[in-house]
Amino acid sequence: MSTDTPDAPPPSDFIRDIVAADLASGEVQRVVTRFPPEPNGYLHIGHAKSICLNFGIAREFGGVCNLRMDDTNPAKEEVEYVESIIEDVKWLIGGWADHVLRFKRLGDTSGKPADPGDAAAEPFYASDYFQQLHDYAVALIKAGKAYVCDLTPEQTDLYRGAPGEPGKPSPWRDRSIEENLDLFARMKAGEFPDAARSLRAKIDMAHPNVWLRDPLLYRIRHAAHHHTGDAWCIYPLYDYAHCLSDSMEGVTHSVCTLEFEVHRPLYDWIIDNLPVQQPRPHQYEFAKLMPTHVVISKRKLLAFVNEGIVSGWDDPRMPTLSGLRRRGITPEAIRTFVIGVGVTKFISSTDYAVFEHAIRADLNARALRRLAVLQPIKVVITNYPEGQTEALPATNNPAQPEAGTRLMPFSRELWIEQDDFAEEPPPKFFRLKPGGEVRLKYGYIIKCEEVVKDATGKIVELRCTADLDSKTGGPTSSRKIKGTIHWVSVAHAVDAEVRLYDRLFHDAEPEADGRNWRDALNPHSLKVITGKLEPSLREAIPAERYQFERLAYFCVDEKGSTPGNLVFNRIITLKDTWAKLVDLP
Repeated sequence: MSTDTPDAPPPSDFIRDIVAADLASGEVQRVVTRFPPEPNGYLHIGHAKSICLNFGIAREFGGVCNLRMDDTNPAKEEVEYVESIIEDVKWLIGGWADHVLRFKRLGDTSGKPADPGDAAAEPFYASDYFQQLHDYAVALIKAGKAYVCDLTPEQTDLYRGAPGEPGKPSPWRDRSIEENLDLFARMKAGEFPDAARSLRAKIDMAHPNVWLRDPLLYRIRHAAHHHTGDAWCIYPLYDYAHCLSDSMEGVTHSVCTLEFEVHRPLYDWIIDNLPVQQPRPHQYEFAKLMPTHVVISKRKLLAFVNEGIVSGWDDPRMPTLSGLRRRGITPEAIRTFVIGVGVTKFISSTDYAVFEHAIRADLNARALRRLAVLQPIKVVITNYPEGQTEALPATNNPAQPEAGTRLMPFSRELWIEQDDFAEEPPPKFFRLKPGGEVRLKYGYIIKCEEVVKDATGKIVELRCTADLDSKTGGPTSSRKIKGTIHWVSVAHAVDAEVRLYDRLFHDAEPEADGRNWRDALNPHSLKVITGKLEPSLREAIPAERYQFERLAYFCVDEKGSTPGNLVFNRIITLKDTWAKLVDLP
């Protein structure tokens, strides 16, 4: 097994136990897995579990994992989705890519691997095998195990029957081999319109498993394909293409989610009835990741985009990997979460708070501390000299002493948070109040002497005095003050657009009991404000994560931010505000 372990070792599970046993017995010489998304949308958090499992197994057992586009439905697939999938996979598995991600060379359909960093390298495509899949279909026809059917899609579903109720044979089930070969060739030649005919396996219309009741192998669809263009007008179905693609690529362990367990007999039937290369692949299933407070159906995610509920597939509120990346969540946090959930056959939902805990733990260790005021009110320190500025040392990350310190400019006029002042404070309010004292983070103790209001009664300024000996290291720096607040110098503050993102849904199960997910949308999932930031954030870069002290974790929005217009995304709050009310500092 590999000793390259940038993350904590994953727990053992039943699939890894199978892989280990296969290697120990000699049944498998080298582990080959695959991750086969359909390029009909962007990858989401649910896919992350499958990515980490398939690539993780390959990494741990010294094997490889093929990234393969399951592109057998030209009506829904696009190059944009292919490109996003490649980017997301490489981002999520990070340093694993060079060791386990297997690509092929551009235009090579032999299945031979290529270095992912090679300019001519590209992922595998099911469409690379269209000719071999067609030839296998002809072999099934010649063996009397497939036939051309003239039933409409609706009739096909009706004839299939239901669980506990046998299906009804197609009237065309007993066509001769010669007629089936002729009709299939004419289907390929484009002689018939869409859905006029299909190719079906001849298995058993009374089988208890409905997926073995003469399943569809090919359908007619006159549509250009993103990868093969107009070369084909018949396209293989997933169940047919998937197992044979696994076989042609030498996949040893075909790991998929639990809904495909009932499809496994068909996977095996196709492999058993064709002269495929040996050793043959085997399918194994695990329970998919189902987080609360999200919807991860690609069809519904597309609706979010098309209906303008979000700004795009990479909107930071989306559960897509590109959305999570843009929001500022790191691949390490996602890997920690999905690996920690474990691999079982038990279907259950996972509280989104578990994911948020992993995000906070990751950011607490890595995020640089900075000061920012998001709801500003001005403080004037009347006994501090006008025009004077001093530089106060501030800690970059208390968890990483090696991160050092920075200098914060301090002056007579400051911004503080509106919520850090109360003219009529509630009990146990330890922040600023008339006649009360509070410590400025990294600075002085100040006392509120006067509240200045405008003609409408709105507070516009607080006039305070400072204990000028209370600065860190000063004679009264150890004086006990219960409250500490953050601040930014007015003269040095940087204005920035701050996007306060929250969960897109306020319900844990947006579609429970047949409800429309639209009714569960959180109307407060995004609030845009202008914040006052410490001057060092003028040089903030997208690769860094920042904790705005006492507020939340943030990152620069790489897509929306420009040198003259800084935009910060809130990654996550410091505490779980959904589970309970935030305690006052």
